[in-house]
Amino acid sequence: MSTPQDASTTPRPRGRGRRPADEVRADVLATVGQLMLTEGIAELTFERVARLAGVSKTTLYKWWPSRGALALDGYFHAVENTLAFDDTVDVREDLRHQLHSFADVMTTPGGRALLQLIGESQTDHDLASAYRALYSSGRRELAYQRLRHAQRDGQIRDEVDVRVLVDQLWGAVYHRLLIRDEPVTPAFLDALVDNLFDGIAPR
Repeated sequence: MSTPQDASTTPRPRGRGRRPADEVRADVLATVGQLMLTEGIAELTFERVARLAGVSKTTLYKWWPSRGALALDGYFHAVENTLAFDDTVDVREDLRHQLHSFADVMTTPGGRALLQLIGESQTDHDLASAYRALYSSGRRELAYQRLRHAQRDGQIRDEVDVRVLVDQLWGAVYHRLLIRDEPVTPAFLDALVDNLFDGIAPR
């Protein structure tokens, strides 16, 4: 029995006439996002994306200066909804849920590819700039806004610098993902949140 081909092997049919730029860009990002989450970056090329998304390589190079920039943008759009922050009355549980979702995504081929790109960005200025512009600054801002909301609601003390909290939580997860001395486990993620809110000084 035959099985349907997936989007990673089936080119998108071209319509007649020129498509709106927003539509073209959305198709490209959807294609790249699926490739990143299912395969990672190893087989991601401008030629393959152009063929699958039904666009020209010239169009891709106009919007993305490198394969890394394209991969980052596609990855971000693929995980944007999954990594969105809940905004309930309990910021502690919202953070716990987001950290677990983040860790789940980072175990996919796309998440492992993102870690590879982070490593490469240490010596590639263009890739580092793309990472900040397309991914990290946006993720950081979402976390900051959720924590500021909690601060306004009285769940976090007024004098606390919530931008530092972002680094305390997600920085710890990235450290374990990049330097694999210890695993990222559900218990570790829960402990990050509990230690943050309960403190570590003797009571």
